Amino acid sequence: MEKTVAVIGASRNRSKFGNKALRAFEKQGYTVIPINPNVPEVEGHRTYASVTDVPGNIDIATVYVPAHVGLKAMEELATKGVGEVWLNPGADDDEVVARARELGLETIQACSIIGIGESPARY
Repeated sequence: MEKTVAVIGASRNRSKFGNKALRAFEKQGYTVIPINPNVPEVEGHRTYASVTDVPGNIDIATVYVPAHVGLKAMEELATKGVGEVWLNPGADDDEVVARARELGLETIQACSIIGIGESPARY
């Protein structure tokens, strides 16, 4: 079954991890949904301002945003009912982790690119 992953903090800049993750997940066969309120598309995919704007289910979210954005994202992920949330290095602020747990989100504090068997250096 194909899974859908929201990349929160997806970037047009190919050297940023929010872009590398989008490409890595897509290479692994995931349906990728970039979340970025500031650009209309990333790597040919339409972006959404928030996960709550995405029609349908999201199985996984991988997060690449600073804490003040991440806190809001945790609320939105809980509202959307996302089953698995990767808090990547730099997005795993203690306050964000605590809020995610309070909201009952299943969180993984690790690099999601490595977690799916890819290497960020390849992208």
